Amino acid sequence: MNDFGQPGGADDEFAAVHRCLAEVDADPDKFENWEKLINACETLEGGLSRNSSPAALAACRDAFDRFLAKFPLYFGFWKKYAEFEFQVAGTESAEMVYERGIACNPHSVDLWAEYCRFKMDTVHDVDVVRDCSVLLCSLPPRRTLTELDFFAIASLVTVPSLHAATMVGIDYMSHPFWDKYIEFEERSESPARVYAVLARIVRIPLHQFNRYFERFRPMIHELDLDHLAPPDVLERVRAEVQAEAAAYGAPRAELEVQRDIRGKIDSMYLEVHTATQTEVTRVWAYESELGHQFFHTVELSHQQLNGWRKYLDFEEAEGDFARTKCVYERCITVCAFYDDFWFRYARWMSGQGKAEEVRHIYLRAAFFVPISRPGIRMQWAYFEESQGRVDVARDIHEAILMKLPDCIEVIVSWAHLQRRQKDLAAAVQVLRDHIDAPIGDLYTKAALVAEWAMLLWKSSSGSAESARAVFLKNAQWYGDSRNFWEKWFQFELEQHSEGQEEIGHRVRHVFTEFRRTSRLPAAVKRDMAQIYLDFLVHRGGQNSMLEYLDVDREMFGPTSVAFRAAGQDGARENGAAGGELDEASKKKAESRLVFFYQTHTEPDASAQGPADFN
Repeated sequence: MNDFGQPGGADDEFAAVHRCLAEVDADPDKFENWEKLINACETLEGGLSRNSSPAALAACRDAFDRFLAKFPLYFGFWKKYAEFEFQVAGTESAEMVYERGIACNPHSVDLWAEYCRFKMDTVHDVDVVRDCSVLLCSLPPRRTLTELDFFAIASLVTVPSLHAATMVGIDYMSHPFWDKYIEFEERSESPARVYAVLARIVRIPLHQFNRYFERFRPMIHELDLDHLAPPDVLERVRAEVQAEAAAYGAPRAELEVQRDIRGKIDSMYLEVHTATQTEVTRVWAYESELGHQFFHTVELSHQQLNGWRKYLDFEEAEGDFARTKCVYERCITVCAFYDDFWFRYARWMSGQGKAEEVRHIYLRAAFFVPISRPGIRMQWAYFEESQGRVDVARDIHEAILMKLPDCIEVIVSWAHLQRRQKDLAAAVQVLRDHIDAPIGDLYTKAALVAEWAMLLWKSSSGSAESARAVFLKNAQWYGDSRNFWEKWFQFELEQHSEGQEEIGHRVRHVFTEFRRTSRLPAAVKRDMAQIYLDFLVHRGGQNSMLEYLDVDREMFGPTSVAFRAAGQDGARENGAAGGELDEASKKKAESRLVFFYQTHTEPDASAQGPADFN
């Protein structure tokens, strides 16, 4: 956008746009900055129109495109963009924007309703508009409502796309779309089609289902009989009416037969209405707890998130695939920044045996969940590996590291991917490439060196001596890393092939080196000391309690007894080596390597207040 409206004087009318653009570039995640930018563009030259300069129009389009590329779920801005295009360029440009918006928001009731309104206002071929609407409305209701197969009224409507049908039609709040569709059929003076649409709606648990039934029921007694049901159904009902008349031994006139047929149809729809009402009551218990149901960048409350979880639990227990998927799609639109819902959606879809849909879920999740939380992307990589697409899994790891070059979790995961799919040498090479890379801080490299040593030990062809050599060689460089020392402790504590005395000697050596060389905070030192004390208690020899008490005094005792002479190394407080790390280094040094799948926990149903995205 910097090419548009370069400053040309004191009265430069693009100055506000450039200021807003600078704010967007400085903080692209802040919604308010984007809103100010779009507003500034829309007010250029006193308000944009067909007569506005190409630079002003291009600036506004660029602002919309950039904003919607980052936040495509803001359906209101797609509508705003389409209206702008309609005003300055015409119908075709506006339709292209609507189609882009629908592609990004295929489950947005409001955007579909706006698109249908736009088509109704701009297209005079009713079949084109009907195809747009019918695409969404013929859908399977919940199984409990389909047992009355008499009402297969969908056969009276143009054959739809089942995939598109599940996007909007069964949404509990889809009445804006249905209202537009019914309005269209009424405009085209097609009461039979209005009846067909209403016959479909009254079986769906919608927020305003009673309003539709009140419009639908009188039509049973107004339309020609042929429009009320498919021919085979009418024939069956007619036979039932005639059989009942014959049982009384009195033939009936055709008008009486038709009246009874309408009465049976009315009675059957009353049963459907009762079933729908029961379903609406059940669903409302969950719908009422959801709060706002549109995407926004602000954090949601724990109450809202728990409301979605309970709703999903309910639909999954009901076992209707289409309805459960519909609720999931609504959920991830509202909760797009909360990766636990993406994990849940992918797991549920995987349980349905739909691998391609699982892939699409991960792909969409990778767009919305910030890359600073790489877990969902790594899960995607594991999924692709499980499907035999190993190259895709590697590419996902590599793509994450392009943005997070110091992410230990991803580097280690990539190394193990190579180990699983190739061999130990390939895994070690990944680690060494990142250890030797000019980028990456000391603490990342320390964790990778420790992982390298553990790989050498735990592999089928590895040895403890090779692993120990890596630890010994690198202790002088990475002594300030908690991950390095924890892995070394773990390595020595898990040795079982050597004698107990030798194991004790090696563990003591690690602990001594740790206290002598590391500048980790005292709290971390105490954590490590507890590991050593536990070793002395449970695996130590006859004299181990002497050392236990020495370490206990030095690490946990008061200042008066915590100091000890250490020869040329000087005095130490609580066994800590001299010197301190700065705050930034301390934070990195004491951080622990935790993989994303180790952080999955049960949500707290009693939590209150805003729910952090992290």
